[in-house]
Amino acid sequence: MSQETSPEAGLPGGTGRSVGPLDEVDRRILDELVRDGRLSVRTLAERVHVSRTNAYARVERLLRDGVITGFRAQVAPEPAGLGTSAYIALTIQQNTWREVSAELARVRYVEHVALLSGEHDVLALVRAPDNATLRDVVLERVQGIAGVLSTRSWLVFEEFTGAQSPFQ
Repeated sequence: MSQETSPEAGLPGGTGRSVGPLDEVDRRILDELVRDGRLSVRTLAERVHVSRTNAYARVERLLRDGVITGFRAQVAPEPAGLGTSAYIALTIQQNTWREVSAELARVRYVEHVALLSGEHDVLALVRAPDNATLRDVVLERVQGIAGVLSTRSWLVFEEFTGAQSPFQ
């Protein structure tokens, strides 16, 4: 199974194509690959009860359509040395999203960023080795980005993935 994706896969403003709805077999394939992205096509086909040819074709289509954006290891933050996590809400100047997001993408320890509607404009998940590093990320790097007006931080005490989340 190919593990390469197109450069546009998963990026905002990709191809603009509309992908058809996923059927039950597609959803089962995604469930299995989320559980173990290293599955062989043979094992995947056995688990979802389709032929290897069908499984291979479906995975290739899901990759091509940008539904699957790649394969990676899931890393537990604490054992990997990132024992402090926080959500950082940012209020930014109007029309600075592109510049702010480009800078946030370069900040070490920023794992995820989302543009929001509501009270805050941006929400970032930061995973750092310790509180001192988290403080530096927020006060020096994030607040130092042109266009960032203010930040608000919430320390994460514990987290889990919901059992009812699709594809988790």
